This record gives sequence, C-alpha cells and structure tokens, in this order.
Amino acid sequence: MQAVDPAPTAVVAAATTWAEFPKIWGPMLDQVWSFLRGDAPEGLYKQGHNVMLYKDDVPNVEVGVQVSRSFDPTGHVVASALPGGLVATATHTGPIAQIGDTHQAVREWGTANGYRLAGPHWEIYGDPDPSTGHFDVEVFWSLVAP
Repeated sequence: MQAVDPAPTAVVAAATTWAEFPKIWGPMLDQVWSFLRGDAPEGLYKQGHNVMLYKDDVPNVEVGVQVSRSFDPTGHVVASALPGGLVATATHTGPIAQIGDTHQAVREWGTANGYRLAGPHWEIYGDPDPSTGHFDVEVFWSLVAP
C-alpha cells in the first residue's frame, strides 16, 4: 500500500466490453503514439510509459502514454491523468496472459488488510528487456481506507 500522485497522460478513451477490449486497445494506443510523434506540443512526451486505466467494470477505459503535462485535445487523443491517492500495487513479471493473477493478488491483499477497492485500477507498462523482450507491468488498485 502506498500513496501516489496523479500522473498526466495522453489517451484515447472508450466504453467497451471485456470481450471487445483486447481487439481495440492496440489501435487506441497507436492513435496516441501517432499524435506524440506528430502533432504533440514540444516536450509533452519525455520518457513516459504505456498505460491502461480501467475506470470501472463497464469497462470505461483509457489507453495511452504518460506525458509531462496537460494539452489541448487532438482528434480522439485527450489529456487525462492516472488517479492519485491510496493504492495497492504489485509488479507483474510473468507472461502478460497471466496479468489477471496479479490483479487478483492485489485485490485480495487490499480486502484482507481492511481496505475497500475504490474502483479505478490501472497498469503501467515497463520498458522491454532487450535480451528477452519481456517487460514488467506495475498494477495499481485505488483503495478507500477503513
């Protein structure tokens, strides 16, 4: 458990289904990277990582990249932020197909320690290891203190 500050992001947002999400997140992320490599204001992207924010269980999602500040929307790419506040977090280091296990462990830790899950949860994707191509993913769940 720790407290985190809000972190600015450039994202494409969507209301989708869990079945549809795996098909749409890639094109959503491609739109953000196209913006960052083209029309983005100078200095907006420095060294941010890819992010996926799940605002609720609909799911309303935001897929994008950490940036340095807010900016004016361009097309479907809008300024947003990862939530701040109290979170439970863990690093997923295994195959990406098993990231659900890490989410489950974080949720279980929160409830076992007397916290209520606040709803928003997100992932921050690390840089790939050049030798293996694998990358770590930081998993966060917002908490409400007991």
